[in-house]
Amino acid sequence: MKYVPIVARVLLTIAFVMAGGAKLAGAAQMVDVFEAIGLGQWFRYLTGVIEVGGAAMLWYKPTRILGALLLGATMVGAIIAHVLVLGPSTLPAIILGILTVIVIRFERQPAS
Repeated sequence: MKYVPIVARVLLTIAFVMAGGAKLAGAAQMVDVFEAIGLGQWFRYLTGVIEVGGAAMLWYKPTRILGALLLGATMVGAIIAHVLVLGPSTLPAIILGILTVIVIRFERQPAS
């Protein structure tokens, strides 16, 4: 069981560095998605910074829970955006949200 939170952090890091990086780099698909959401491109940059920053925070023990909370909150927003505007593909956001819960759960466990 000791490898479960490490695997979760690795998967979260890969997913959020890639997704956040695409947002920050201005990938055409990300520009279109945030245009459809209607909050402006500044929100794409903010989301990208939160995703990349949250992924980095997962690797520094004092900020691990905060990083997971930020990423989890971002996934709640993604689910809402998909349900209300973008369409029904909420499964990736749900899976990433579950991984953030795993990280938080293992971090809150007392050391044995």
